[in-house]
Amino acid sequence: MALELSLLLDALNSVTAIPIIPFNGGKIDYAGHAKNVDYLMRNNYLDQGRKRVIAIAGTSLIHHINETEQLRLIDRTGQQIGEEGILVSGIVPNPINQAGQLIEAQAELQKPPDAYLLMPLAGISSPEGIYEQYMEFGEYYGSRCNARFLYYFRQKRDMEAVIRLLNDSPHFIGVKIGTDAQDVIPLVEGIGDNGLVMWGIGDRCTYPALLGTKGHTSGIAVAFARASDEISNAQRRGDHETSARIEAAIAPLEEIRFMNERVYNYSAVVEAMILSGFDDIAAGTGGPFNPRVPSKIKEQLHSITQQLKQYH
Repeated sequence: MALELSLLLDALNSVTAIPIIPFNGGKIDYAGHAKNVDYLMRNNYLDQGRKRVIAIAGTSLIHHINETEQLRLIDRTGQQIGEEGILVSGIVPNPINQAGQLIEAQAELQKPPDAYLLMPLAGISSPEGIYEQYMEFGEYYGSRCNARFLYYFRQKRDMEAVIRLLNDSPHFIGVKIGTDAQDVIPLVEGIGDNGLVMWGIGDRCTYPALLGTKGHTSGIAVAFARASDEISNAQRRGDHETSARIEAAIAPLEEIRFMNERVYNYSAVVEAMILSGFDDIAAGTGGPFNPRVPSKIKEQLHSITQQLKQYH
């Protein structure tokens, strides 16, 4: 039974934890992934009994695994969180027919995703094409699979098309901002009550929340769940001073993750997990195209990680 839309939107006004997929020897460590999901579920510091939101998406390295592996990951994650959590599945839309097949397969799982995050489109496209293709895609899979979509906004040129899409399609329920804070107000004002506008560039999200975003994504929650959760708690009660204080504590880690066009988005989290010494999470040994960080970065992360242990 799909969650009522109003309840889903309220649940997404939270922190969406995006755990890294641990790899060993170039292969997915499914047991390690289950361990990370278990950590996130057991360490839920969200107030008012709110459910944990977990997404398997870009920081998880879904671009580097095949459809069979992704289906297995979503199935394993969904069964593990059950009705106690909200599941979001990142979908790479290239090619679009293959993306649709993956949605159809995931919709048949014991616990299908509560929402699908459409990742940035690769290759040549136009704003008109974005609107037309996703309107058609949303109508087909929204009606056929009861799918609800979040749009990952990474191209400023597509803003008008995205606003129109959120206003016109009942199947697109929100947008995740992956550009910068300048785009918050235009999206919030343009979409209005027709969808959720979520911050998608990590836990450095206090300023965007002041501008109107609801909820944020976190790639570090798999190691420091309390930090991400307390930021969410503070923002929901309008306490942006507390949100900013916690944000300042995790900022050095976020700065490394997002430096040089997000070069260490995945590997810095892996390194922090290893350096923490925590035995209730699994980091793996580095993923495809994302080896362990250089020694200079490791030294910085060692100091940062020690200061963040209180948020585990």
